[in-house]
Amino acid sequence: MSGNRGVVYIEPGKVEVRTIDYPKMQDPRGKKIEHGVILKVVSTNICGSDQHMVRGRTTAQLGLVLGHEITGQIVEKGSDVERMQIGDLVSVPFNVACGRCRSCKEMHTGVCLTVNPARPGGAYGYVDMGDWTGGQAEYVLVPYADFNLLKLPDTDKAMEKIRDLTCLSDILPTGYHGAVTAGVGPGSTVYVAGAGPVGLAAAASARLLGAACVIVGDLNQARLDHAKKQGFEVVNLSLDTPLHEQIAAILGEPEVDCAIDAVGFEARGHGHEGAKHEAPATVLNSLMQVVRVAGKIGIPGLYVTEDPGAVDAAAKSGALSVRFGLGWAKSHSFHTGQTPTMKYNRQLMQAIMWDRINIAEVVGVQVISLDDAPRGYSEFDAGVPKKFVIDPHKTFSAA
Repeated sequence: MSGNRGVVYIEPGKVEVRTIDYPKMQDPRGKKIEHGVILKVVSTNICGSDQHMVRGRTTAQLGLVLGHEITGQIVEKGSDVERMQIGDLVSVPFNVACGRCRSCKEMHTGVCLTVNPARPGGAYGYVDMGDWTGGQAEYVLVPYADFNLLKLPDTDKAMEKIRDLTCLSDILPTGYHGAVTAGVGPGSTVYVAGAGPVGLAAAASARLLGAACVIVGDLNQARLDHAKKQGFEVVNLSLDTPLHEQIAAILGEPEVDCAIDAVGFEARGHGHEGAKHEAPATVLNSLMQVVRVAGKIGIPGLYVTEDPGAVDAAAKSGALSVRFGLGWAKSHSFHTGQTPTMKYNRQLMQAIMWDRINIAEVVGVQVISLDDAPRGYSEFDAGVPKKFVIDPHKTFSAA
């Protein structure tokens, strides 16, 4: 049996790399399974959703092994795995899905009905998502392998694109899902709230879908500078100039066809004073203001049912002061929830392999070692315009 190390949530604000158990062919309840594989992790990314837990903004248990963005090579497989072979290089959707329930058969893999006893939907290394061990580690178990895994064809060519392909497990499909559900199409004008990795992935996806103008908004000037270099229009929400006026300065009108919320529940207010304070409904309310009548709003940003660090009692249970009447009056459509990664990852893989999207450059991929993971968490939390990708076995240098 090999050893294993992983990134462990120690306490709010702190993660450590520790020795953890080598994966076993069993589910979190200890039931032996034969439909799984064990992966030698090639890359595993730090996600903004991980940061919510590490900041203490969820009910995540201490000692949780983090990480739901995983790419790896199969080193062991169960006897029920038929389509995957040892040695295959695979992308792992962050959703854990059985492939057998009604949700999975309808490709709503983000809300699988069987992999999590507590609620619909499972994920690796994430609070309330079924207790599946995370993949910010050297080795990880993936269940229902034939259904969940996306095999990357031609390993040598895939390794040449690994900085891009590592984004297939979550942020690229999530950004794409946000753009699709917002109704982005050829000629659209699009506003993306948030210039972090998911926001930039949404902006890149909107461009891939044919948007005429993509505007990215944020409070962080360094992130906006990076977005500008990637060819997007930007608005600085820390300024006292209202969002609709900044949009009008770009488009000649104060509204866009559609919008994407890539911020989620830890949103801050707009303007010089507002930016100093958390205001969890700010983004949703601002999007309803700037999206035209009968427009759509995609919401891939995370909203939670329990937020122990919330600014008010209502928000602690996920209740926000949303101006829903405004959205009703403007006949807006809203789409929320975990991204069903499998709905998009194969097509997006092809887009990467055929140079239709340079997602690693857009989101600022920076490769670090497993031992550097705590530093990556700290810098990402400080708002640097980077997407930290962990290389547990120094595979990237070989590629």
